[in-house]
Amino acid sequence: MKNIAFIGAGNMNSAIITGLVNTGYQAKNIIVTNPSPEKREKLAQQLGILETDNNIDAAEFADVIVLGIKPYLIAQVCQQIRQAMDISNKCFISVAAGCSIATIEKALNKPCAVIRTMPNTPSQIGLGVSGLYASANANQLQIDIAEQIMSAVGITKWLNSEEQIDHITAVSGSAPAYFFLFMEAMEKQAQVFGFSASDSRKLVQQTALGAAKMVCDSDLAISQLRENVTSKGGTTQAALTTFIDGGLQQLVTKAMNSALDRAKEMAQDNS
Repeated sequence: MKNIAFIGAGNMNSAIITGLVNTGYQAKNIIVTNPSPEKREKLAQQLGILETDNNIDAAEFADVIVLGIKPYLIAQVCQQIRQAMDISNKCFISVAAGCSIATIEKALNKPCAVIRTMPNTPSQIGLGVSGLYASANANQLQIDIAEQIMSAVGITKWLNSEEQIDHITAVSGSAPAYFFLFMEAMEKQAQVFGFSASDSRKLVQQTALGAAKMVCDSDLAISQLRENVTSKGGTTQAALTTFIDGGLQQLVTKAMNSALDRAKEMAQDNS
């Protein structure tokens, strides 16, 4: 079993660590670092993992180093690690948005395995989506361990090019907020109809959960599931016609393209 160091104890790294331990990965093979003690000590107490405030100690312990820090810190941390030790057999996994493999490789200044992954926020409850892309230096064993790590918090999708990291950001990385915005609008209108804030929340969240579950459990196309709910001349058709006439499809397309464009800009900013 490979030793894994998590640099940073933010929400995403904490979720991945928790998922790994809950799925049977040995806590003694995991170490987490963080400048302030509260988060890392809490994880150590809850899960039995190792903890330190020293990135170098953690990196020396590890075969796999998960970079869960802000993009602007990636180069600095990678430079510190490669100056302190031989990194040729180590695998670096980045969960930082907008930080390219080329940027990480430049900071490491030596050929070694680098894998980028873009998990979304539902990974924090084990229902995430993570896109992954591996550099040419990553071997199959390193790819397999990256798969194991990210599968601990949801489903994974290996990408054919690094460019697709930006695409999956627009499709699933940012997308939880799309649904939250829609649910928020429904919740507000439910209150206008006279439901309490509590009841409005419950009605909207259960409806969204049920709809998502129907999609997960059915082999039918999503369009067919929609049509199955839509009686000709009924209330649902009236609502959907309003959405369609209002240009919902075009608005979704525009929004997702905006997310894609911003992801590309962030990659340029961090290069």
